Amino acid sequence: MSLEEVLKVVFPLLDGVDLAACMVVCKRWRRIAKDDYFWKCVCAKKWPSVCKRPNPPTVTYYKLYQSFYKRPHQRTLLPPRLSFDELEFFIDIWNEDKLIFSEVVPGPVLQRGIKIPPAGICDMLKFHLEGSEYKMTLPVDPRFTVPWSQTVSVSVLVGRKDSNKVACIINKSLFDYIDRTASRALAFDYLVFSPNYPFISGIRAWISLLFSEDGNDGVMDVFGIELDFCDAANSREEVLWLLDMLDWK
Repeated sequence: MSLEEVLKVVFPLLDGVDLAACMVVCKRWRRIAKDDYFWKCVCAKKWPSVCKRPNPPTVTYYKLYQSFYKRPHQRTLLPPRLSFDELEFFIDIWNEDKLIFSEVVPGPVLQRGIKIPPAGICDMLKFHLEGSEYKMTLPVDPRFTVPWSQTVSVSVLVGRKDSNKVACIINKSLFDYIDRTASRALAFDYLVFSPNYPFISGIRAWISLLFSEDGNDGVMDVFGIELDFCDAANSREEVLWLLDMLDWK
């Protein structure tokens, strides 16, 4: 059996990535691998129904695969219409029914975040704070403590200075997940968007209490608060676009 006959037996078994890799081996392999029958086999695995049409597509199966396999290039966002200078965040935290933290935080303060993590925090939390994921953090001064056994809840509103409107980010959500290995207690809520964006939903805002254990068994010593939208926004510009789409009142 010749090499060409071997390739014609093997190529129908490959997926699109491997078949494309074979096309760059040499001119002979490229000529054989470009046979549209092999690409029809690839399309039949990925989109079986497209090969059941009585009439073949107007383009080759090779072009069809190229068109729909390609991932779109990440588009450059236009400059956001909001800036952190125009925003202020209203953060309230309750331990049971007792208000234990209540601050109006200017946008630039939340954006600037915790520059130097305090001494004594665990390595995993330090690694998280120094990671590349976009997050907004706020140092808590003075610190407050929370017993593990008690229910803690949080609300976060954001206000716009340009229009004097307010939107809800988190509405009395519970810190019901505590990751002691990373020294974070997490709560979340689903964002409510303006009716102008009816097809956007299911995006969460996350807020975390950053803590160290102060030596008292069963007590969190909270030194910081973190807010992020990593479900959908991983840069300053993306966060501002997301906030701009909220249901402002």
